[in-house]
Amino acid sequence: MLSFQNMSLRRNGELLIEQLSLTIYQGQKVGLVGANGIGKTSLFKLILGELDADIGQLDLSPGTRIAHMAQEIPGADVSALEYVVSGDSALVAVRTRLAQAEQNAQFDKVAQLFEELKDLDGFSAEARAEQLLVGLGFDEATFNNPLKSFSGGWRVRLNLARTLMKPSDLLLLDEPTNHLDLDAIFWLASWIQGYQGTLILISHDREFLDDCVLHISLKVKETVSFHC
Repeated sequence: MLSFQNMSLRRNGELLIEQLSLTIYQGQKVGLVGANGIGKTSLFKLILGELDADIGQLDLSPGTRIAHMAQEIPGADVSALEYVVSGDSALVAVRTRLAQAEQNAQFDKVAQLFEELKDLDGFSAEARAEQLLVGLGFDEATFNNPLKSFSGGWRVRLNLARTLMKPSDLLLLDEPTNHLDLDAIFWLASWIQGYQGTLILISHDREFLDDCVLHISLKVKETVSFHC
């Protein structure tokens, strides 16, 4: 599904990755560990296409849907529940087109879009988003609160919920347990165990890694080693 072939990367003149050759197969759950500042997040940026390797090649299966947790969240008026649902961009697009078709009395198009909505499991979207919010520690009374009303730590949880809401084949999580209490960490580990796609998880939490992944990739300066 994802392979690196003799890939090297420099940032600000420093060699972070040297001749990385690694293949991650569909459905594998991999933990990426190592000290801070040695290129773990840069590896994610390579996968996301935000950085280009200096040497070598990265191959990703065509059509792979990637979910990645944003580092910041806008202080907007949109509600917490709406923000989480918006993680499913395909669903949001169909809903927008449906509203336009209904407004223009395009009834044939409305019927077609309702079928698309059904295929996307759109009628249960709010219920699924609520389950994510509850699992990550939100009280039901806060679901309709605007984003700007939440503190930084709770905004991180909202970004995590939004990421999990997005249908994906490849999930990239960078220290997702930051700002989570113990109950939310247990819930997240259970959610990851049931995730059917491929996972790459950056974490310093050894117990959490043990609960979530079957393979560990150890990043130490110029080398990346892959262990089962």
